[in-house]
Amino acid sequence: MSEPDFGFRASDFETAYSEELTSTGRFNLAIFGKTGVGKSTLINAMFGRTVAETGIGRPVTRDSQLYLHQSGTLGIYDTRGVEIGTDSERVLGDLRSLVGQLESRPLQDRIHVAWYCVRSTDARFEDTEARFIEALASLGLPVMLVLTQVGKRAEEYSPDALALGAAIQRRGLPIVHNRPYLTNALRDPWLGFGVHGLQHLLDDTFVIAPAGVARALVAAQQIDFDRKRRAADNRIRAAVGLATAAGATPIPFSDAAILVPIQTGMMGSIAVTYGVRLDASLVAGLAATGLATQAGRSVATSLVKLVPGAGTVIGGTINAAVAAAFTFGMGRAWREVCERMAKGEFGPADALDNEAIKSVFMAEFKRQATNRLRRR
Repeated sequence: MSEPDFGFRASDFETAYSEELTSTGRFNLAIFGKTGVGKSTLINAMFGRTVAETGIGRPVTRDSQLYLHQSGTLGIYDTRGVEIGTDSERVLGDLRSLVGQLESRPLQDRIHVAWYCVRSTDARFEDTEARFIEALASLGLPVMLVLTQVGKRAEEYSPDALALGAAIQRRGLPIVHNRPYLTNALRDPWLGFGVHGLQHLLDDTFVIAPAGVARALVAAQQIDFDRKRRAADNRIRAAVGLATAAGATPIPFSDAAILVPIQTGMMGSIAVTYGVRLDASLVAGLAATGLATQAGRSVATSLVKLVPGAGTVIGGTINAAVAAAFTFGMGRAWREVCERMAKGEFGPADALDNEAIKSVFMAEFKRQATNRLRRR
């Protein structure tokens, strides 16, 4: 009997990744606030990348005070070296021009949400900031006011932060829910303050952002992995359905490569969902599925025997149950690898621990494929 091919094809993966990235689109956030309020810290905590330090920021127009930092499924509009209050009109002029230009562009090119950040330890909220927020809202942008560096122990917030938040709320500004979001994006071990408020801010950002950019926001954010798992599982279910259909007419072992495009497309989609870079995804994919090929030879003939009559390899063929189990197992195993990569558990993207990737992938692949067949 010929051995099946469950190999990983880099070119197919690159194509699948690129297509998924294009269909996912981009979530664009405009973020403002006075110098030193912690905008970069908030961005990095929410999106897991040093967007403001990547060097890809460019002025939206020549001599503009507004810069676009763009990477994959995320776009950040920010000011650079500009002080709100002193330079507000210059920034707003650039923003008015930009919003007008983007009205006729596809959804992924427009600005979807604006965050205005205020440091909670500041003594007061200035009238110039209030006018800036009113101008943002007049452009049709949903504005979320974020209080940064808010101290919190247990369920008790800093009294000064609460007082500042209440003072802002009394102004009746055109901000989401007419109240600020209390956040702290960086743990402070000296004062004993932990990270908090980011999930609430993200949840409401999903609510007010256009539905058409939800997939991009799921991929861009790096704090809510439940959302990423649900999105990945949707893609796995779709791939399992395709694999089941392919196996409806039993596939000869030697022709098992017919499943590879289905599985590769699934893997590319999951990598985008987790925000894993293409180069890192390729390295991890090659490391992981190198052993999956070997597993395909043994799992096909051993795991299926665990379920009498359900997955017996008859006449050198793979039936629908086996095709579905393999695809499900690979999808769940790759989801686990991507999640750990997104959390940095396999090391930096340019120095991944391939042996650890192989070990995690194979253990999860065998466990998930076996459980799938047993549940049949």
